[in-house]
Amino acid sequence: MPIPLSRPPVDDEIKKAVIAAVESGQYILGPQCKEFEKEFAAYNGAKHAVLTTSATAALWMLIKAFNAKAGDEILVPAHTAFPTIEAICFAGVTPVFVDVDDTYTVDVKDAAAKVTPRTVGFVPVHLYGHPANLPEIQELCAKHTLWLLEDCAQAHGAAWQGKKVGSFGRAGAFSFYPSKNLTVMGDGGLLVTEDDEVAARCRRLRDHGRQNKDIHAEIGFNLRFNDIQAAVGRVLLRRLDAMNDHRRTLAARYNAALTGLPLVLPTETPGARHVYHLYVVRARERDQLAAYLKDKGIATGIHYPVPCHRQPAVEYLDPGPLEHTERLVKEILTLPISAGHTESEIDEVAAAVRAFFTK
Repeated sequence: MPIPLSRPPVDDEIKKAVIAAVESGQYILGPQCKEFEKEFAAYNGAKHAVLTTSATAALWMLIKAFNAKAGDEILVPAHTAFPTIEAICFAGVTPVFVDVDDTYTVDVKDAAAKVTPRTVGFVPVHLYGHPANLPEIQELCAKHTLWLLEDCAQAHGAAWQGKKVGSFGRAGAFSFYPSKNLTVMGDGGLLVTEDDEVAARCRRLRDHGRQNKDIHAEIGFNLRFNDIQAAVGRVLLRRLDAMNDHRRTLAARYNAALTGLPLVLPTETPGARHVYHLYVVRARERDQLAAYLKDKGIATGIHYPVPCHRQPAVEYLDPGPLEHTERLVKEILTLPISAGHTESEIDEVAAAVRAFFTK
């Protein structure tokens, strides 16, 4: 049996929730959405949760709600999914690309070196499920009066010293894409914040800038969420911690089986709770290893082969080189992991990786 990179959960409880939402006749920002927002806010320890179409939309709305304007700069790691950068650019602000460290999250020393009088904010990314160095990031933001917006698209339930990501800055943005730790069986996103004004502004922005049914206070967009997907999200939110525990068990199994090979395995900073959205290793023979695993019916991925500062879309910014990022993207390889994978599948992948290196 082929082993996929990720396997989203589908079962009778989820199907029942979907059918009930369909039969309710309320589909856009209805009762399921309202309950999901309430439940997610409670889970993450936030005052407000606002559902939207994607984490990209959530980031864009938040940057607008923070009143960032043309000429302002935002610090952001170059090693992330391009939508992080896209949201900044779409808000009319300039991304300033920062290198990453061995956890694949933002290098705070490099970020500090790139602060200018135009810097207004910092968007660290909790990449692959590992929290960025939040205490140092908070310190840097406090020192330069920058707002902190956490990109938690890959890190639902991840924590630093027991406090969940998304609760350290002015706001946090999450994604519900099918492979994510918490999905809604399609695209979707959500933001959390303590700030009443920011939450109200984002609720307006996601619904055409409406103040009420007939009055449009500003130019927004249609970024609304739907009740069918919210019903799925509510079922899976109740299982999120158990699903993350399972991912951590599988990651520990990989770690044990792959130790001693010429591979760099993922690390977990003391104090951080890694939720392994992805299990990423580094190998000099990355491409040969991927081809070997593909022949064995094992899917792999590269997240991400082209760093954001080297994307054609941002060439006009003329970003400088980022040594660590540019080196690691040549070596990273994502191995299969999700809450839907079994221990025996992980053992099979690990055995195939071992076989590659011993042949």
